[in-house]
Amino acid sequence: MHLRHYARTMSAYNRWMNERLYAVCASLSPALRRQDLGAFFKSIHGTLNHLVIADRIWLGRFVGPACQVSSLDEDRWPDFEDLHRERAAADEAIEHWATSLGDEADDADLVYRSIVNPQEHRMPLRLAVVHFFNHQTHHRGQLTTLLKQQGVDPGVTDLLWMPGVSGV
Repeated sequence: MHLRHYARTMSAYNRWMNERLYAVCASLSPALRRQDLGAFFKSIHGTLNHLVIADRIWLGRFVGPACQVSSLDEDRWPDFEDLHRERAAADEAIEHWATSLGDEADDADLVYRSIVNPQEHRMPLRLAVVHFFNHQTHHRGQLTTLLKQQGVDPGVTDLLWMPGVSGV
């Protein structure tokens, strides 16, 4: 599979899941969204916020401009509605970037600086893209666990159940 096909499929999955999870999270009280539930980013809100920050950082590496943050858990969008709008804008930007990838992306390298380790890093772009989408899935998995622990069913989250995916 070419990187562009993978990125387009995963960007659609990313948007589908985010729309569904934000709808579920919107039904929660602000106090519950912000309650420290012992997750890596403490709360449902903290996990959602981290996902947007990380996506903006990686988009900055892929296409610019660089996203400047003080930390990976910076509470950049403390209001849920603002966070939701930023999530939707980030998802649109991800889909736009994914559709812009051409065949040359398969053999390209990515050079970037990490927030955690600010020296220059170089890796195959395809590895960075796989990490990008895997990171989203990883933290959405944490989010669905937090929701289930609060008695909220997020529904089916498998890629194969996304509308338009054949084989289901």
